[in-house]
Amino acid sequence: MSENELTSGDFTEQNEPFTLFAAWLREAETTEPNDPNAVALATVDKDGLPNVRMVLLKGFDSDGFVFYTNFESQKGQEILSQKKAAMCFHWKSLRRQVRLRGLVEVVTDKEADEYYKTRARGSRIGAWASKQSRPLEGRFALEKAVAEYTARYAIGDIPRPPHWSGFRIRPLSIEFWHDRQFRLHDRIEFRRDVPEGAWQKVRMYP
Repeated sequence: MSENELTSGDFTEQNEPFTLFAAWLREAETTEPNDPNAVALATVDKDGLPNVRMVLLKGFDSDGFVFYTNFESQKGQEILSQKKAAMCFHWKSLRRQVRLRGLVEVVTDKEADEYYKTRARGSRIGAWASKQSRPLEGRFALEKAVAEYTARYAIGDIPRPPHWSGFRIRPLSIEFWHDRQFRLHDRIEFRRDVPEGAWQKVRMYP
């Protein structure tokens, strides 16, 4: 069976999570009106309190799930400190959810540079202008910073800020959930002890 043929009725028979995720994401891309790659990202601060916010998944393969951010932001600092995170995708139109959690590593400079070059010019300027997660005295201060960096990089390439890069979550567990009648949902969890380990599949009670 090809990835394109994976459906809600047969997903519990799959033995490898990344192929299944790819199929579900492709289907979400045809049904979700906005940002099918939007995902809730959970981190933990130095006091052990959780934080969660929405980010955009920018890539994934058998090595893990990649997103980009300002490393000086709250989530950036929490991930650099704890080196662990969790994600939750929810595709309401498909009545599906995917949860994953694991260890985090920084992507290579080459990966970050290549992705940064694909961003809109305004977004690249914004990466320089925004002191993400820190107090802003007023909208004018942000607009002034944008204007300053726009003038600085008026001609030619806009380099990637040294504090802006990507994280890769290398999952130790990935759970697939699909809505069923009377709340008797299908839940399949793939687990492993280390990022390089073999997956074990477990069917879970709903």
